[in-house]
Amino acid sequence: SMLNPVNILLVTVLSSIMSLAILGSLRPARIPGVSRWIGAYVMASIALVLAGMQPMGMPILTVLVSNTLLAVAVTRVLEGCREFFGLRPRVPLAWAGCAALAVGIAWWYWVEPDLGVRIAIVSAFHASVYGAIGWLALHDRPPGRPRYSYGFVTWSAWLGAFAHGLRGMIYGSGLVHQTTMLDSTPFNVAYLALGILVLPALSIGMVLLAHDRMAERLEHLANRDELTGALTRRAFVTQADALLGAARAMGAPLALAIIDIDHFKAVNDLYGHAAGDRVLAHFGRVMSSGVRETDLFGRLGGEEFALLFPATQREHAAARVDALRVAALSVRRTADQPAPIHGTSGAEQSGSGEPHLAREPAHDGLTFSAGVDALAPGDTLTTLMARADAALYEAKMRGRNQVVSARAAESRDAISANDDTKIS
Repeated sequence: SMLNPVNILLVTVLSSIMSLAILGSLRPARIPGVSRWIGAYVMASIALVLAGMQPMGMPILTVLVSNTLLAVAVTRVLEGCREFFGLRPRVPLAWAGCAALAVGIAWWYWVEPDLGVRIAIVSAFHASVYGAIGWLALHDRPPGRPRYSYGFVTWSAWLGAFAHGLRGMIYGSGLVHQTTMLDSTPFNVAYLALGILVLPALSIGMVLLAHDRMAERLEHLANRDELTGALTRRAFVTQADALLGAARAMGAPLALAIIDIDHFKAVNDLYGHAAGDRVLAHFGRVMSSGVRETDLFGRLGGEEFALLFPATQREHAAARVDALRVAALSVRRTADQPAPIHGTSGAEQSGSGEPHLAREPAHDGLTFSAGVDALAPGDTLTTLMARADAALYEAKMRGRNQVVSARAAESRDAISANDDTKIS
């Protein structure tokens, strides 16, 4: 019948082979863990074929090798999951368990034959590994990612852990007796249908995880500027609007800086756009290394950027941006990294009348100007950005390479207005 244990094993093998084909198609994407999963399902398929050959004898292959190979396969699945989630893949305890399992199977098959004990130790090993896989998928799901794929892996693994754990307790306590692993008893068939078929279910889960990682990469490419690593304007505005709404609802402070790389047009004009791209990449590295995970760094267009600081007062934000300015200024450029021009000398003419690049500027650090302001009652993102942009304009008027807060700019305007009144 279809519920014969050998037939169930055959269906499981075919499912594993189909999973291999799907996982193999994902290998070129270089997703962490996929290569280990592919190897695991190759080993699992071989192990299940050997297990189905038990009626033919050859216990070294059909009992010892098949069970040990299946234990190694689920260990490799666990390692693949750890690699996928950015953890150290190797699990020495699981490998020690594989070795202990092989010794135990040999002992209770040839020295003190006891099928119940063999089933109990095999089930205990698989239950612990499946439990660990389920916990990984639950605990290490990347923030902001859809829950479905990770939930599917968690519940598939925990279902396998439950099936193996229950089977181990029942056989270990002697409540059920079998003569061979492939007896067609109702309990054994139910276990095989539930426990062994967890492997194909997990393979579907692995495919779902891999597809989610590819979707995450595509979203990253769509939302991130390739040169600087900053959010694109659309992504920045969307996320900034959400943070601004949250800050307004909680009455929390929030500050925004608008940043402009000094004399960037001169870099493109004198050194070429490839040099300008290197300046942008360098600027992006400086910014990314100096902002918190909770901050938003976005590219508004060209050489203009924005930094949003949640839970930050204006003065503190201005100080942090100024620290970034000093850091950018202090990083010396590499041999192929032209710097923005500070006081352009213009393109010179060679003796032959051909234009050539301007001489290196006296100082080769990267400088920028910035304007900073904080969220006020009734603000929208547009009004907040407008005030920070006005402060940026003030920084440029003062000679660039500095950070101006909106309050300082307003104070200067007020003083100028009072002076004009006195003169009149």
